Amino acid sequence: MSDSLEVPRIFGDNMHNRARYLIFFQYIGTNYSGAVKVPTHQLVRKGVQDHLEDAIRRLRPLNPVSLSISSRTDTGVHALSNSAHFDLQRKNNKPPFTEDVLVEALNFHLRTEQIRITRAHQVPDDFHARYCAQSRTYVYRIALGISHYSQLPLTECSLCWNLRNMELDVGAMREAAAMLVGTHDFSSFRAVSTDLPFKNPVKTLDVVNVLPGKSFPHVHFHRQIPFWELTFRSRSFLYKQVRRMTGALVAVGRGELSMPQLKDILEARDSLAYPQGLTAPAQGLFLTHVDYREAGEDESNSNKKICSFHDRHQRSGYEAQSHQSCNFT
Repeated sequence: MSDSLEVPRIFGDNMHNRARYLIFFQYIGTNYSGAVKVPTHQLVRKGVQDHLEDAIRRLRPLNPVSLSISSRTDTGVHALSNSAHFDLQRKNNKPPFTEDVLVEALNFHLRTEQIRITRAHQVPDDFHARYCAQSRTYVYRIALGISHYSQLPLTECSLCWNLRNMELDVGAMREAAAMLVGTHDFSSFRAVSTDLPFKNPVKTLDVVNVLPGKSFPHVHFHRQIPFWELTFRSRSFLYKQVRRMTGALVAVGRGELSMPQLKDILEARDSLAYPQGLTAPAQGLFLTHVDYREAGEDESNSNKKICSFHDRHQRSGYEAQSHQSCNFT
């Protein structure tokens, strides 16, 4: 950590009992208005961040609670592994919580919500959960041959996109997916939002896969339901980019959109070029990984790296606007 880093005065004078934590958490997004907190004047239902910060406040920290979330999922989108960092200083000069105790304590206060902390790591004071992330992986789940949601098992309700189609042209979808891989201006695949002028539309998609999937209770349900999973991995994504790409790929699979038409949409670099009504619904989308492995590192070793903050000192790249380092210790 740089000696020049200024520590805000919101903390007490005894800094040895202050710690910055990186937490990984999962949630079913159906009942939340997205991952980030909701402004008070817009509060209809809370965001996941609101509940996480409420749980942290229940630990009675000395400092004000402020959570920085790595990936801002939309209303109705789920996560098997999102991440965030926050600072916590305990009162009465108590030492920082151990990671296991922190996970258990937060989950106790979240027990009435569909939110769970899966793990926590103590990280340096200049670590940033959003800017240090090397990649994010989303999986979109599609169920085929479902004319009405009541035909789904209960464990799949609001967790997939159910289509009437019995089949999709998966070969055409994979050909279309290959067109999206690489570095492109994805302006046509982002929805209009308040931060539109400030986001660089050029993104690099490392992975776009179309693979067979499974129903969660496939062994026990009375009939087999064909599932497909669309996987997308990139350093970062634009607003609703994954859902728009999914909708386009499914339209190709249904024969409603041709390859030349998809190419024209991509090359238009204009959000208005994206056909209305094509965006995939939120409920089928899962954030599955936020990866902090070192750039260029073998992915097979990434979980060991992520889980060994205390055993290694490593550096990750991050966006230019952040002045923090991404050292793990």
